[in-house]
Formats: sequence, C-alpha cells, structure tokens
Amino acid sequence: MEILTSSDADPGAASSTTAIVSALTQAILEHRLAPGSKLAEQKLADQFGVSRTLVRQALFQLSQQRLIKLEPARGAFVAAPSVAEAREIFAVRRMLEAEMTRAFARQVTTAKIKALRQHVTREKAALEGHNVKDRTELLGDFHVRMAELMGNEVLAQLLGELISRCALITMMYQSSHAAAHSHEEHGDIVEALASRDTERAVQLMLDHLSHVEDNLALEPRRR
Repeated sequence: MEILTSSDADPGAASSTTAIVSALTQAILEHRLAPGSKLAEQKLADQFGVSRTLVRQALFQLSQQRLIKLEPARGAFVAAPSVAEAREIFAVRRMLEAEMTRAFARQVTTAKIKALRQHVTREKAALEGHNVKDRTELLGDFHVRMAELMGNEVLAQLLGELISRCALITMMYQSSHAAAHSHEEHGDIVEALASRDTERAVQLMLDHLSHVEDNLALEPRRR
C-alpha cells in the first residue's frame, strides 16, 4: 500500500525532517494511514528519497506529538486514538481549569488580556487557512498560554501534557465547525476575564471544555 501521495513524496519538498513530519501528519489526519499501521523506515526513506536517519528523526518527533508509537524491537506504528482516555483527560481538565480561570481572574492585567487576544487572533488565522494541525495546536495552546501568563510553569507543563495526550483524537475527529466554535468560546472567556467577571469566566471555561469533548464525533472529520 502506498503511504504517501505523489505530492507528499516529492523529494524536493521532503528534504528536511520537518517536511517529512508534515507529510506524515497529513497522511494520518486524512486517514491514508490508519491507526495501528506500521511505518517502515526503509520504505519511507525510499518514498521520500532521503536517508533512514532523517526518517528516524521524523518518527521520533511524531512520537513526541503522540501521533505514532515507537515500540522496542517492533518499530513505529500510527497511534490509535483512545476515546476513553480522552474522556478521562477532559474530566481532569475541568477540575484544573476551573480553578485556573478563577486564579487568572484574580491577577488579570491589561497586558495579560492583550496577550490572550493576540493568541485568539492567531487561532482565527489558522482556521481561515484550513490548517488542521496548526488550528489544533493553537486551540490547545490557549489553555497553556493562560497558565504561562500566570507564571505557573508547572501548571503550563501539566496542561500541555494532558492536551497532547488527546491531540490525535482531536485532530482526527474535530469538525471544522466545532473548531470554529471553540475559537469563539475562547474569545468569550477572554472578554469575561477582561470584565473581571470571575464566575462567568469560570462557567464559560467549563461549558467550553464540555462542548469540545461532546463534539469529538467518532466519524471521519467533515471538511
């Protein structure tokens, strides 16, 4: 089975690890690489026209993003998204982020609101550019950015880890409409924080996380 399309495998385009990562990510998101598929280093090297060293580097990066699993003595496999794990992650996130939003409201400043608004603007650009990978990362990073702006690196790292653990299922099964709705909800949360309406901001965050979870339809994403 051919893993890549002719454009993916263009040697000129795939001369770097970043390009290989991008092409494989697209193949996974478009379901050309099914969950559990084995990714043979030599086959990929031949298709991309690069060394196995570059392929190995790309596979390592994808494993860090939890898009593939590296198994000792067996090789690389496309990760299988776990709905049950995603549900558990959202339950934990609701507990953490309700209090994070409350704490953020207590220390809100004009500079912090400006930073969040700039982030929301970047989300909009990714949505308009129809870049699924970028929009997924930016929508998740909104929450990490809140923790960073609070100066809480432990919370930022913890949220980043939780979000990355369900990134694959989000990228594969979140519709464009649901992503746009998440972006709008982020804007609402920022405005509630700017108004120092703590309880509204907390409720908006809880509703937002519930909506994201509920909208992870287990069918191929509609474009």
